Parts: sequence; structure tokens; C-alpha cells
Amino acid sequence: MKSTIVLSLVLALVPVLSFAQANSVPSQPHLLVKGQAARTVVPDRFTVEFLAQATDMAPEQARSRVERNVAAVLAALKKHRALAEHTYASSMSIAAENAYEEGKQMFKGTKVVRRVRSSFDDLEKLRGLLADVNAGPRLQITSLRSGYAQASTLRAELKAEAARQSRHSAEGLAAAYGTRITGLYTISDVAPSFAYGVQAGTWQSADEEAGEDAIPPPAPPAPVAPGVSGSRLAAESLETGTITFTENVYAIFLIAQ
Repeated sequence: MKSTIVLSLVLALVPVLSFAQANSVPSQPHLLVKGQAARTVVPDRFTVEFLAQATDMAPEQARSRVERNVAAVLAALKKHRALAEHTYASSMSIAAENAYEEGKQMFKGTKVVRRVRSSFDDLEKLRGLLADVNAGPRLQITSLRSGYAQASTLRAELKAEAARQSRHSAEGLAAAYGTRITGLYTISDVAPSFAYGVQAGTWQSADEEAGEDAIPPPAPPAPVAPGVSGSRLAAESLETGTITFTENVYAIFLIAQ
């Protein structure tokens, strides 16, 4: 039993020791290098999220209005061929709605909320959906994001490329100083933090850390011309843009003369 307890403690400490090693430096001569790989792609996934909400003194009235809006959104998604396997409607959320008036809390009714999210594999389909949606206080488009279907596969490829680059950099540095690599001490995709001044987050810019989310914000919308709805204008001005994926690898190689 004592042996079992000791073994369990050792296994429990392995992740802690590994993390500590990743954020420490060896006593032997070593090289600290960073490998980086990046690729820019055109998005092929477009995800839109809707919020349907209503507040009424009669809970059933609020529920009925929300359900009608959710049904309308789902019908529009089907009409414009959204990806069925990526379409999701949340459960209904019900809560009391209160507001403060003249320093007193006033009950405004029962608030009912549901959310709908779906994705498209073509920008033209999304534009058609936006042209059909009449957004307002009870039905809102809360977000619109671009993505890449093969993101996980691409990230794995970039990580392997960054690892190869870190090895190549280490070999070049070692040769330049008349040394050779004798082994690998640590490798991580998280920037290390060392007492001698290399701090996490200072290896690259904030845009590089952001990865696929590093998309410049859109320009302010132009004034809407008479007779043109806001949703129709959004559909016509929507652009694809690009997404940049970045992967980093940080490695410490042991060296010798």
C-alpha cells in the first residue's frame, strides 16, 4: 500500500514538474530558440448568431413572440442553405425584468430569451440571409464571424513547421559559435518566462498571438440611403477578407563545444 501511495504521488507531480521544467533553464550550456510558422487563408465558414427576446407582463405572450422569431430565423436559415449540422437553437431562458425608476425597483414583466447560431460555407448564401432578416429590438444579429473549416489540421501543420524551424535555427546558431547540439531540454508552444528577462508575451506582437481573430475591425457604415434597409446594406457591403493563423514553438537545446 505504501508503494502504491508513493507511486500515485509521483504520477500526480509529473505535470507540475514538467511545467516547472518548461519555465526553467538548465545549468548546462544551452540555446533558447523560437520557431514560428504562419499562413493566410480565405475564410470558408461564416457563422452568424441571433438573439430573440421579448418582455411582457404575460409570460405566455413573451414566449409566443420569441418562438415566432426563432421559427422565422430557422426557416430563413433553411431557405438559404445554412449548414444543418452547424445550426443550433438554445433552450428558452425566462427571468424577471426589473428597472429602477426614481430610486425604486420596478417590475417590467417576464423576459424570455433564445439564441440561434448557424454557419454557411458560402458568403453569397449569408448575404441572402442578411437581406431577408428584419432586425429590431426583439430580433438581433449579435455576432458574425469568419472561420476556416480545416483550422485544426492547418494549425497542426504550422506547429510542425515551427518545430522544424526552431531546430534549424538552433543548428545554425550552434554552428556559428563553434558548438554542437547534444540534446533537447524542453519544447513548448507557450512562451517561457525566465528570471534573466525573457518574459511571456514579449516574443511576438499581440496580432500574432491573436491568430484567426486578428481581423481588422470593419470601417464605420456609410449613411443609409432612403428606401434601403440596414440589413440589405449589410448584405451588400459584406466582404470575405482573410484569416492569418500563427503557431509558435519555443525550445531549449543543450550544447557542447
